Amino acid sequence: MKRFVLFSALFTLFLLGNSGAIPLAQAQQAANLEINTPAINAIKSELHDQFLILRPYLQNGTVGLTDDGMMAMHDASRIPLANRGRIEALIRADNETRLQLYDTLAEANGHPEWAGQIRSIFAQRWIDKAPSGWYVRKKGAWVQK
Repeated sequence: MKRFVLFSALFTLFLLGNSGAIPLAQAQQAANLEINTPAINAIKSELHDQFLILRPYLQNGTVGLTDDGMMAMHDASRIPLANRGRIEALIRADNETRLQLYDTLAEANGHPEWAGQIRSIFAQRWIDKAPSGWYVRKKGAWVQK
């Protein structure tokens, strides 16, 4: 068992090279995205609460998911002007929480430099799990799933 752990550690160091970054496919295998710490659980709970508020806007196409692991306003014209600022603030808060999740997961893995790769993994997961009809921004263009 010790030999396997040592090999895994050496292999991870090899993958990191000088840059500290690893390719996305290897990050998916190397990073433990299922780590549960009190901080990660609190962030996940906050994301869930934010999602419950934003879900109607995702469902009606006002808000969409982006390929960089965030949410963005898709069609502001669907929101009365008086409510637009509140929805934009909710999106900003959700995005800040998402960034916090990526950073915290990377740190829990002992590799804060993996945050970008973890963000990419989550971006793809959320897009894949989005229901039909939701909007997704890929390479700058909005498409409806």
